[in-house]
Amino acid sequence: MPASKAKQPASNSPKTDGDGRKLSNFLCFAVYSANLAFGRAYKPVLDAIGLTYTQYIAMVALSEEDEQTVSTLGEKLFLESNTLTPILKKLESSGFITRHRDPADERQVRVSLTPAGRDLLETDPSSVLIDAVGLGDDFPVVQKSVTRLRDNLLRAQVKPEKS
Repeated sequence: MPASKAKQPASNSPKTDGDGRKLSNFLCFAVYSANLAFGRAYKPVLDAIGLTYTQYIAMVALSEEDEQTVSTLGEKLFLESNTLTPILKKLESSGFITRHRDPADERQVRVSLTPAGRDLLETDPSSVLIDAVGLGDDFPVVQKSVTRLRDNLLRAQVKPEKS
């Protein structure tokens, strides 16, 4: 949402050019539409290897650490278990991951990449998009800024009051 002029100093307020609210002034829309653009850019690359974006990021997260629980993986990906489980089942049926119950705690399901999953990631399908992003040396700065934005918003979540 745009910053409220009453609550923010003028230097932090979006310019409205006298027309009131403008979509182009919404940071949330800029992030949302950039996310859509990323999805469109990734689609042909991931279609070629038979993955969706969510399957791909799940595999990337698993490449960082084997034997993760579904709940830990879900936290990293900001996905609920009921959303993540069908994604993992599809990756398992494709031979890219394994899932098994934790012998120490049967309630937990542990997930790992298979050698085929690791081989697929070795091709680094996202590397073709580095130039498309067009940020050059600013890439790490923008990535850190967006991550900070996300983390700030998560910390600031306001719980609705019960009436």
